[in-house]
Amino acid sequence: ADVSSSSLKKQFFFYGCCREGTIDKNHPVWKVFCRAKLLGVNHVNVKLECFEEETLNTMVSETLHLSPRLTRSLSSVIYHKTKGNPLFVSQLMVSLNKEGLLRPSLSRRRWEWDKEKIESQKLPDNVAKFITNSIQALPEDVKSSVCALSCFGASTKIADIKTLERALNKNLVDNLDVAVREGLLDKADDQYQFSHDRIQEAAYNTIEFVDRCHFHFFYGMALAPPEGGSDDSTLLIAANQINLAGPEAVPEKSQYAIVANL
Repeated sequence: ADVSSSSLKKQFFFYGCCREGTIDKNHPVWKVFCRAKLLGVNHVNVKLECFEEETLNTMVSETLHLSPRLTRSLSSVIYHKTKGNPLFVSQLMVSLNKEGLLRPSLSRRRWEWDKEKIESQKLPDNVAKFITNSIQALPEDVKSSVCALSCFGASTKIADIKTLERALNKNLVDNLDVAVREGLLDKADDQYQFSHDRIQEAAYNTIEFVDRCHFHFFYGMALAPPEGGSDDSTLLIAANQINLAGPEAVPEKSQYAIVANL
């Protein structure tokens, strides 16, 4: 299609999201909103609320492939335990399945659940604590691997994880695949990524501050390409890890020159 250059300049679409309470009037994103209003740029702010009980029942119904009438008893319990928080809902359903309280029945050819046992479950008051508890319940080697992944942010290339495997002499990929099956991670497009930023935050926050610095430095040095290497993306990741570690994390003065040359 023939589109004039002048019309292309008039069309621009920007999409972004943020968590409520993380942006104040001094934040760059807030300033962008203000400038957009002053310049008359059309924009729409969409606030995502927690699920209403009826909406939650529709989601549970579609997830379990059962009619809303059949899932109402389950969704009602889930709603009152999670207050409709979407992340809390998804993590709770995964947890219920793991514990056998939400399970497929071969004889009935449908999902079934134990409403009384689900109601009696004691859960934390907020989703962050619930996710932290879920991470703490993982096998130690899986938890350690998830925490290592959290040092890299929301996602990491599998190739970089395999490089870390060799440096740590530890089977990270198999451990992270367990976390994928647990619903904490997704594996797609040759990378691992956390299913939600809250999960990454919870995993990262389980690491003591002093240990974080040590891990960031070690991971950065492990990923630093050999002299003459041409993998710029891995070099940037390595440099970022070392920057996050800070100068105090460098164990030996002789390594300052190596770091400076990255």
